[in-house]
Amino acid sequence: MADSVYVGLTADYLHPGIAKVMKTAAELGPITVGLLTDEAVAARKRVPHLNWSERKLIIEQFRNVERVVPQEDWLYGLNILKYRPSVMVHGDDWKHGDGLELRSDALQALGSYGGRLIEIPHTPGISSTWIAEKVRDMGTTPEIRRRSLRRTLACKPFVRIIEAHSPLAAIIVESLEVENELGRQEFDGFWSSSLADSLVLGKPDIEIVGISTRLETVNKIFEVTQKPLIIDADTGGKPEHLEVHVKSMERLGISAMVIEDKVGLKRNSLLGNDVHQEQSPIIEFQEKISMARAATFSEEFMVIARVESLVLDKGMDDALQRAHEYVAAGAHGVMIHSRKSDPDEIVLFAERFRGNDSSTPLIAVPTTYNEITDFELAQRGFDIVIYANQMIRAAYPAMQQAALTILKNGRSKECDSDIASVSDILKLIPKTIT
Repeated sequence: MADSVYVGLTADYLHPGIAKVMKTAAELGPITVGLLTDEAVAARKRVPHLNWSERKLIIEQFRNVERVVPQEDWLYGLNILKYRPSVMVHGDDWKHGDGLELRSDALQALGSYGGRLIEIPHTPGISSTWIAEKVRDMGTTPEIRRRSLRRTLACKPFVRIIEAHSPLAAIIVESLEVENELGRQEFDGFWSSSLADSLVLGKPDIEIVGISTRLETVNKIFEVTQKPLIIDADTGGKPEHLEVHVKSMERLGISAMVIEDKVGLKRNSLLGNDVHQEQSPIIEFQEKISMARAATFSEEFMVIARVESLVLDKGMDDALQRAHEYVAAGAHGVMIHSRKSDPDEIVLFAERFRGNDSSTPLIAVPTTYNEITDFELAQRGFDIVIYANQMIRAAYPAMQQAALTILKNGRSKECDSDIASVSDILKLIPKTIT
């Protein structure tokens, strides 16, 4: 009697090692493939390029695959105990490093009822990680990048975005990851900030930097990165120009645009009523949302409405009414802004909004109310958390201090301990020193 065989796979990239595992498994008996869900992969690695259904369709083509089932946990144990295969087949590359936890968990589950583990010798120089690195070296396409925000929203508890005002800032962001009690943490994408773009050019933040100039910066960021980008489109500009702007953003590979419900001269929202700012009539802003939606040519691009009621002291009811009206007009998401130092009104807004709308993405920008964590915001109903200006604000004092130290001492030695070494900077950019 043939054995029942279990193989656990991500299968975002196929390579000879996977083929060897599947060939051995097929010779033993009917195969159950535990295909890791998008959520399971995203908890430990980057979001798969292909979604679960697409990967399932590919794996079903292998010989003797009887069924493909979801593996909803990074570890294999739960599925092994559920399906109780007589044999599990896996490559022996998990005997080292991060794979040890996987192997130990699988062995414990198999051992609980007498299941066997068969390990296939690793194919030297070939792995999914190696292929993923090669794919990153080649870059990505506008279509893949554009859809990646929606993919990330679908398979992560929340999306963490940070401002990047230059290709260098974006490279730094994309290279960072940490491990904490919540698991592997990374920034999921970039925020193109009108404030940051204005500051870099020495211009006031009054929508004076044109969209063409801003898209040039985005394009340069896209040349050296792969993650999605959301653009702060201020008021969206003149309605007559909106269609052209949307198509330019979408064609470049931008995942979403955020337009705020203000009219007249654009002023920074955190100034609130300290300066003259005027909110758009609801029906006029609904028309702008409809125009932006009508201009899109793909299903991936998102039009997000930014509600300014709280920063302009119009009250919670006005903010909620506008948010629901904007969604009704076609907005794919709602950004709610606040300049309070505590998160109470933001949390209350989310609670009341979610009472009537459980699915529309909510976006928070915790610039002033920064004691609350992004994870806590997610628990309270937010889907995207944007750190909108911290990178440019960090750059300013660092550059000022370095220049001042050199000026005071007539040399650069005294600032060496506060700045990156030349070798560290060179290592940041791939192939600079090879």
